[in-house]
Amino acid sequence: MQEYKKGSLHPLTLIMNEAVSIFKELGFSVQIGPEFEDEWHNFDALNVPKDHPARDMQDTFFIKGQEGMVLRTHTSNTQIRFMENLIKEGGNPPFAIAVPGKVFRNESTDATHEMQFYQIEGLVIGENISVANMKGVLLEFFKRFFTGEEVDVRLRPSFFPFVEPGFEIDLKRGDKWIELLGAGMVHPNVLNNCGIDGNKYQGFAFGMGLDRLMMMKLRIPDVRFSYQGDLRINQF
Repeated sequence: MQEYKKGSLHPLTLIMNEAVSIFKELGFSVQIGPEFEDEWHNFDALNVPKDHPARDMQDTFFIKGQEGMVLRTHTSNTQIRFMENLIKEGGNPPFAIAVPGKVFRNESTDATHEMQFYQIEGLVIGENISVANMKGVLLEFFKRFFTGEEVDVRLRPSFFPFVEPGFEIDLKRGDKWIELLGAGMVHPNVLNNCGIDGNKYQGFAFGMGLDRLMMMKLRIPDVRFSYQGDLRINQF
């Protein structure tokens, strides 16, 4: 009788499952949204101006023959859909959601960049939410993700249209700082666009690449290995 080798989960799946599990432990609910999206949910509702370079054909995959439709460039579209649906159903903050999924950007590929990759984003909205809350959540996430390692996070000022103030978040492992994700306090315009009172509620959002977390934790040197699909390589 022929024996078959038992398959295993892809490293990206393992990393996604672990990240999702940690955020669930921290009180986040998990939301999933469409990869094929309209410009309102991918750009407009997120306070991204019409002339912002992120909309350029060099960054975004626009769908031929379907005006105003794109392959999403981040999973923030699902955050918008969640907030819209919450208000439609008569709900209000507080809430905390995590959004994992595949995103697409029209850029050149190398050892650390691909045209498709996976993100996990977080969104926490309520009253009296601060930057300190955001830093605490991210630090706790990385402590659990890199179990047994000494980790720390630091914030550097940055700009993203959908947050104010915005930050680049660096992660310290051992004695090395690594630029890892973007985050910030959600811009009131984003909340107002979804029907949430931006004067009453505030919160934070962040997004990180699961591919990069996979490479860091599993010591995979080239992100392109993840998408080759060649079982003969058996690199994992």
